[in-house]
Amino acid sequence: MKNFSEWFHNILEEAEIIDSRYPIKGMSVWLPRGFQIRKNMLNTLEEMLNKEHEEVLFPMLIPQSDLAKEAIYVKGFEDEVYWVTKGGANELNEKLALRPTSETSIYPMFALWVRSHMDLPIKVYQTVSTFRYETKHTRPLIRVREITTFNETHTVHATAEEAEEQMKTGIQIYSDLFDKLAVPYTISQRPEWDKFPGSEYTIAFDMIMPDGKTLQIGTVHNLGTTFAKTFDITYEDEQSEHQYVYQTTYGLSDRVIAAVIAAHGDEKGLVLPPIVAPEEVMIVPIIFKENQDDVLAFTDALEAKLQDAGIRTKQDKRDIRPGKKYYEWENKGVPLRVEVGPRDLENKKIVLNRRDTGEKIFMDYNEDTVVDDIQAVLDQITEDLKVKSNKFQEDKTHYVESLKAVSKTINKKGGIVTFNWCGDTECGKQIEEEFNIDILGTQPQVEVEGECIHCGKEAKHRALVSKTY
Repeated sequence: MKNFSEWFHNILEEAEIIDSRYPIKGMSVWLPRGFQIRKNMLNTLEEMLNKEHEEVLFPMLIPQSDLAKEAIYVKGFEDEVYWVTKGGANELNEKLALRPTSETSIYPMFALWVRSHMDLPIKVYQTVSTFRYETKHTRPLIRVREITTFNETHTVHATAEEAEEQMKTGIQIYSDLFDKLAVPYTISQRPEWDKFPGSEYTIAFDMIMPDGKTLQIGTVHNLGTTFAKTFDITYEDEQSEHQYVYQTTYGLSDRVIAAVIAAHGDEKGLVLPPIVAPEEVMIVPIIFKENQDDVLAFTDALEAKLQDAGIRTKQDKRDIRPGKKYYEWENKGVPLRVEVGPRDLENKKIVLNRRDTGEKIFMDYNEDTVVDDIQAVLDQITEDLKVKSNKFQEDKTHYVESLKAVSKTINKKGGIVTFNWCGDTECGKQIEEEFNIDILGTQPQVEVEGECIHCGKEAKHRALVSKTY
């Protein structure tokens, strides 16, 4: 893809994902097709979250006094907060913030809800809009001022060990989600200066985009007792002593939709994994006047059969040329197109067209097995998309052993560059400044030997760097 930025902007309009012409910069309108993709993604995520979390909804407005209680937290967002200062014509006694995230909205309520160890654990999530006055160049779905798909999970635990186990759960949920979406990712622990404000540490998921930059698509944070101490969230243990709780939070946003679009799209337009596609199957009847009734009777029955089986299926009966229909549904990313004409009926076949590979499959039609046969093709599409996108991520991840190679590789090949690093903050910031790149984080599971690539001290981590959105 020669010009990813231009392609991405165009496909959001052509495939009817969002309309960016809303008269406030950094805010867009979800169009019906885009909203359905969003809804299907959230349904997939919520199905996993619901196994041990409960859905809630907290207010959008946060009193300034609550936001200000956590100084470290506020410092991380102070330049991005939108403030409400009036109610009608009246000045408010206290400014109200439109939530940048919800910690300072939710945690005062946790302090009211938690009394004893019997109230723990708490595991809740919500999907809401969050607002940040983004001063950098805004980009639809990637860098916005209203994040309309902010799914955030908050958990409360009696011990540090339980919170640590919850971190593993959050990481696994996001890994499973991205695997279902066939979106590739690299997991790393953010450096100390780039972790979530107030957290013990942050784990992040990054995807390499077609232009070689990385996009953060999900984060999981261990908050320790930081917010518990700020908002006085304590419980009475079995010895009747008050203890601070331990907390975690994890979240993702509109960027997941951007990642799906970027990971799979091609020069023809959108390519969607079946799990999020508004239509998994589009049936196109090839109609001639003398055979019209027979063909439509067959395609109507096939459409109903697939729908009854839970496969999102539609039929395009418009009186326009088949080629125009093919072009439109390819551009909009429908995973599988089924063509049926008079000759196909005679031969008892249907023609399947895979959007991801362009492969045309002449399938024998068996009324008893057609649902399973088509589902098998849809499943294969997902698996092939995952293999292809993961290979791109792997091919764009490079290990180097010299500083010269860092700059050369980033500039020529893009992607993620890894190397040995001491882990010191001063050293890390010097690397970022000298090479105009971002240290994404480290991979604690990777054992390293030798010297830091920059300062020469003993290496303690495998660091990952890239140019980022």
